[in-house]
Order: sequence, then structure tokens, then C-alpha cells
Amino acid sequence: YKTSPGRQANSTEVVEESPQMILNRKATIVIEHMIQASDVAHTMQHWHVYRKWNTRLFEEMHRAYQQGRSSSGKNPADTWYQGELDFFDFYIIPLAQKMKECQVFGVTADQYLDYAKANRDEWHNRGLEIVAQMKMNVENNRPFSSMDDNNYDLNDDGDDVEDA
Repeated sequence: YKTSPGRQANSTEVVEESPQMILNRKATIVIEHMIQASDVAHTMQHWHVYRKWNTRLFEEMHRAYQQGRSSSGKNPADTWYQGELDFFDFYIIPLAQKMKECQVFGVTADQYLDYAKANRDEWHNRGLEIVAQMKMNVENNRPFSSMDDNNYDLNDDGDDVEDA
């Protein structure tokens, strides 16, 4: 809709979009989805990838809290479990659904959505225990990021990764 020149601000008329304008708008939406997904891609990948990056973010946030640099001033361990569930429910899964609905990403969009849902379910089942372990590790100066990725026990069930 477009306000017509010389008319009151509440007067509108339907403006026909050209095929090129429609294509450009759709391309813009796809690019916006890609930008949003690139920031949170770890949540839509294998469980061990999600855990690795989630743990590193937790460490960073906890370190900021310990050093008095946290914007909230609160220990992230107090809200991490529920925060992740909310993040999946209100941002990650809806974003993965939008990526699937735009029909540009093919089977990859199905995988993103499936991994997002699976990671959300796994977090629901194991997140409290994981947060307690992450909190203990950072408080004992045993952060994940200082350990060899291959030797760190993520308590992964290994269903999606072959043992070395």
C-alpha cells in the first residue's frame, strides 16, 4: 500500500508490484534468514557441535559475570537452562521453519529443522545436568575451551559420530 500524494495520511491505494520487485523482496527475505541463521548455526547442527559452542558461550558469559562485566549482573548459570529452551522455542525453531518454508535451501532446511528440534529435546532432557557441569568446570578453572576438543567428555551418546 502506498499513500497517495495530496491525500490525507490515512488514504491508501493498492500499488501493483512488478515481477522484479516481488523477486527482490523474496531474495531480501532469504538473505535475512541466512544472516540470522549464520549467527546461531550451531543450534541447527549435530548435538556435539551445539554443545561445543553452547559451552564456549556459557564460559564467555560466566567469565564476564565473574569479572563484573555482565550487562545483567546475574550469574548466567541461574537462567541458562530455561534460556536455551526459550531460545529454541521462540527463535531457533521458528527460524528453521521459515528457512524450510521459503523452499530455497532444499533438504538442508529439513536437516536444520530436525537438528533444532532434536537439540531442543536433548537440552530439555539433559540441560540441567549440563549447566551444573559447565558451572563446576568454570568455577574450578577447567573451561572447555582450554581442553583438547577430542578429549573433552561432553557426555555425548555418540549416535551421530563414529568413535575414533
